[in-house]
Amino acid sequence: MGPTYDKEYVLRTIQERGIRFVRFWFTDVLGVLKSFAVTDSEVEGAFEEGMGFDGSSIDGFTRIQESDMVAFPDASTFQVLPWRPGEDGVARMFCDIVQPDGTPFPGDPRYALRRVLTKAADMGYAMYVGPELEFFYFADDKGTQILDEGGYFDLTPLDVASDLRRETVLTLEKMGIPVEYSHHEVAPSQHEIDLRFADALTMADSVMTYRLIVKEVAYANGVYATFMPKPIQGQNGSGMHTHQSLWTKDGNAFYDANDPQHLSKVARHYVAGLLKYAPEFCAVTNPLVNSYKRLIPGYEAPTYVSWAQRNRSAMVRVPMYKPGKEAATRVELRSPDPSANPYLAFAVMLGAGLKGIEEELELMPEATNDIFHMCSEELEAAEIGTLPRNLGEAIDLFENSETMKDILGEHIHRFYVENKRAEWAEYIKNVSQWEIDKYLSVI
Repeated sequence: MGPTYDKEYVLRTIQERGIRFVRFWFTDVLGVLKSFAVTDSEVEGAFEEGMGFDGSSIDGFTRIQESDMVAFPDASTFQVLPWRPGEDGVARMFCDIVQPDGTPFPGDPRYALRRVLTKAADMGYAMYVGPELEFFYFADDKGTQILDEGGYFDLTPLDVASDLRRETVLTLEKMGIPVEYSHHEVAPSQHEIDLRFADALTMADSVMTYRLIVKEVAYANGVYATFMPKPIQGQNGSGMHTHQSLWTKDGNAFYDANDPQHLSKVARHYVAGLLKYAPEFCAVTNPLVNSYKRLIPGYEAPTYVSWAQRNRSAMVRVPMYKPGKEAATRVELRSPDPSANPYLAFAVMLGAGLKGIEEELELMPEATNDIFHMCSEELEAAEIGTLPRNLGEAIDLFENSETMKDILGEHIHRFYVENKRAEWAEYIKNVSQWEIDKYLSVI
């Protein structure tokens, strides 16, 4: 994923390129990007001592009486922001958040992912991911006026946003983020840009950068981009299908030449872990009330806990093996959406997969039928469960999951439950326009 920079490189680049400000980036527990700017003369000291800030105003961080936080920049994430002026330029670095005594802050999502990656490393594994993030372009942020009537892989003249996608891809690559594919998606004005796979921490940083760049490029061109999972009723929603694999010093741990499906025991246990714990981590991978408007039958998004090779109605898909492509052996979790905090999302996916390996969970039979058209008796006979139907159900499962508390830590787990419970309570009190239209004139 590009070169790994050290402090000396960063300081030299700042001087040589006339960088005046460096933005220190981090995320709150909900996955909102936060930032403050540091002048060029302060960066060297920040590497040694960090930069203090008030954590009490950040969602999921600390209470007012214990608000002091320190941000330590990660030199390996240094990049110049290409959309800022070339003269007196601006760069960015992601930060790790620590407490004043120097210990990692348990509410830092980046630290939560690091903890699970450390556990994987202790088991001999490194996690690599390749997410596919979908989004919509609209005329503005006040409504859902589409820019085109294009469909899947359509090209101009229907796909008027292809220039926007091109500019976005070029900007991503200037930021050191390689792109694999970009194309029009199924719904009108819906698009997808897929990032080339990388280690999970680098990729979580890249997803945060990607979401900002998509919006920045759209804004500069007078339109609005949104990662809302289901903005248009009756159309496909936006997903974040996440391809994932584990690697050891010997190569891809998911590949087995002797297995008919070329899946190792490790891969089978990992997938079984994803299937077992998906209902419990759904509140993280699908964090909004709106997320569950996407997870309904009929719009290609999975609703049933199942796996398959060719069957795209399954929640976990194992792409077919191609001879000579052992390194590409992977599994694809199709349920997450792009509103998720990528640090927490990758942490719960990996944590669930590692639990499957530790517990040596048996993988259920492959789903070979179109699951969306199976009746309840057929689903029950195949032992196929369902994902939560709404955020309320998802939070109940997440709150009662000791596994999720263990993966994310008590601090993040507790705040997440409190925040999402409040969101759900606000939603169920709301009287929607649908209810007015449905009932007011007839009752």
